[in-house]
Amino acid sequence: MEHNEKQIIQLPVLVSTRTDVGRLRREVEALENFMSQAAVRTPGTTVKMPKTSRLMDEILSINKINPLVEDDRRRLQSFLMEVHAKAPVLHMSFSADPSPMFMQKLTTWLRQEVHPLVLVQVGLQPNIGAGCVVRTTNKYFDFSLREFFKGQRPLLLQKLEGTKA
Repeated sequence: MEHNEKQIIQLPVLVSTRTDVGRLRREVEALENFMSQAAVRTPGTTVKMPKTSRLMDEILSINKINPLVEDDRRRLQSFLMEVHAKAPVLHMSFSADPSPMFMQKLTTWLRQEVHPLVLVQVGLQPNIGAGCVVRTTNKYFDFSLREFFKGQRPLLLQKLEGTKA
C-alpha cells in the first residue's frame, strides 16, 4: 500500500499567492534538474544539494515529502501545477499594505472557511479609507469605509439640515 499516493498535499499558510506557487514550481524543477544531473555524475564524487527556500522547506515539512525521492517530487510538481491553474483566487484591496501577520491570519481563516487552496492577491487602493474590497471571478464586495459613508449619506444630510435650523 502506497500511503504517499493517497496522502493529500496541504498548502502552507505562507504560500498565499499565485506568485508563491510559481516560485515553488520553479524550485521543484530546479531540484529535478539537479537530481537528473547528479544521477549521471561519476560515482563517489560529492555534490551539494541546492539550498531550498523557506516556502519549499515548509511545504516539504508539513507534507512529509522527501525531495530526494523522484515520486515525491513529481507528486509535488503535479500538485503545484494544479493549484497554479485551478485554485480559487481572491483579489483583496486595502488602503495600506497589510502586515505579514495579518495576511497569515487572513489566509488561515480563508482556507478554513472558504476553500483549502484559496490564494490571495493583494492590491492597494488608498482612496477606500479603511476596510477592503474583495473580488472573485464573478463577485464583487466593497467593505470599505468609503462605501459605508456613501450608504449613510442621506442620514448625514438630514443631520446637517437639522443643525441649520
